[in-house]
Amino acid sequence: MPPVPKISYPGEEQALHACVNLERVARGKKLKPTWWPWGAGLFSTSLGPHDACFVMGANHEKGSGYMVNWWIPAALQKDIIESTKINECKNGCVGILIWHFVHHMPVNLWGKGPLFP
Repeated sequence: MPPVPKISYPGEEQALHACVNLERVARGKKLKPTWWPWGAGLFSTSLGPHDACFVMGANHEKGSGYMVNWWIPAALQKDIIESTKINECKNGCVGILIWHFVHHMPVNLWGKGPLFP
């Protein structure tokens, strides 16, 4: 498997895969395969307090992905991501609901994993 970006969501997803496999090994079961997490292809980059860009669909291949959002809309998107993540960490209802869906996405929209994991 190619290297996975060391950003929040892919790191959390790979940690979950590792924990599941540790539990499987402890029970004497075969390891479950891992894959490039679908969220690894999403990048929101801040370019200042009122500017940003958002890339989706990226993978390990150079030049992959599409910049789908930029300038103030991308900066607002980044603010929403940050505030809902903080809300989740404070056990807020809105943040918990949003990030539960993100982490329990029923399908892999892109990436190298199975469509229905």
